[in-house]
Amino acid sequence: MITKFDSLYAGHVDMDNVGYGGTPVNDRSFSDEYLATAFDKAQAIAQTMDRCGYDTMWMAEHHFQPEGYECIPNLLMLNVHLAHLTKSLKFGCGFNIAPMWNPLRLAEDFATADILTRGRVIFGVGRGYHTREVETFGSPLQDQAANRDLFEEQVELILKSFNERSFSHQGKYYTIPPRVPYRGYELEEITLVPRPRTLPVETWQPIQSATPRALDFMAKHGIKGMLGGGVSEGGAIYDVIAAYRDALVRAGRDDAQLGEDLVIGFHFFMADTQEAAIKEAAKYYEENLKMFGPLRLVRSLTDDQIEAMGDPSRAPTAGLPTIERAVERQGFLCGPPELIIEQLKELEEQYPGLERVGMSHPVGTPEKIILEQLEWLARDVMPAFTSKAEQAVPAD
Repeated sequence: MITKFDSLYAGHVDMDNVGYGGTPVNDRSFSDEYLATAFDKAQAIAQTMDRCGYDTMWMAEHHFQPEGYECIPNLLMLNVHLAHLTKSLKFGCGFNIAPMWNPLRLAEDFATADILTRGRVIFGVGRGYHTREVETFGSPLQDQAANRDLFEEQVELILKSFNERSFSHQGKYYTIPPRVPYRGYELEEITLVPRPRTLPVETWQPIQSATPRALDFMAKHGIKGMLGGGVSEGGAIYDVIAAYRDALVRAGRDDAQLGEDLVIGFHFFMADTQEAAIKEAAKYYEENLKMFGPLRLVRSLTDDQIEAMGDPSRAPTAGLPTIERAVERQGFLCGPPELIIEQLKELEEQYPGLERVGMSHPVGTPEKIILEQLEWLARDVMPAFTSKAEQAVPAD
């Protein structure tokens, strides 16, 4: 049953003139000072979530975005800072893009954050989707096969460094350690210093393509999955959830249930009626699609539709996806508290292994609205699930 509520903040600054008819993505450019307001916004969201009883705040690693959509380049540094300004909220790396890192430096930095926050940072890895970012750091992304090969070797190396006191690695991309003399002996193994305080390391990864290879890799290494609510279309996609469960079974977990080891993410907007919520949220839904659609993360879009997104005179009449359709498919949750509760309870019934949902807002949503919405959800929706969970715990 659902017992944990998370939220994702990708690092966007407040924006004006959003939506299909608003400022084109490639025409946005903000000052250095304004881009840095993403850190103050993250702090305000974190402190609100901490006060309201949320479980985990997820944030995304991104680089080189003067457009202002994803402005957090170092999750672990920010997570350590925010952990020291909050009491119990956990901070999820959603996600560190492994191909942009030396894997052992990423392992060291996470271990340091784990120690300094006493286990309140959750490890997460992804392959990346911005060519401007990944290729600039010298790793492949346009060559998807090479990107996946590199990513898988990096993750295996990171997990080895977490789980083994002393280790070596020989792969296509890395020989660790190099065979060199060191202080009078031949170097054959090394030890990560520091190793994480919290072992085994809980690890998460986004589920985007949901190929058997990707899901089997996750199941083999015990990696949990985030589905929807961020760069991808939100909501529960049965075929993907079933495929992940099947991968767990192939990895030897015969009793795995639908929804187990997953967080299902949604964009949401609350108002007194569903119609009012749709009206208020539409421009933010559209801005989110304008940002991510051209990156080929929404598979239903045609080339003509993607081209139209960059032209505010064409976009509103180009037959682009609508929030009404997203709400109908329950990928975007809109309405009063009782309707949100009803939809989440239906989700709970369909996926008995599901414990965690992510309730977030599209890029472009102002800080003030995000804080108001998170507080409202915590007050009028979360108790329908968290109080039930407390009642299910037997008394001593």
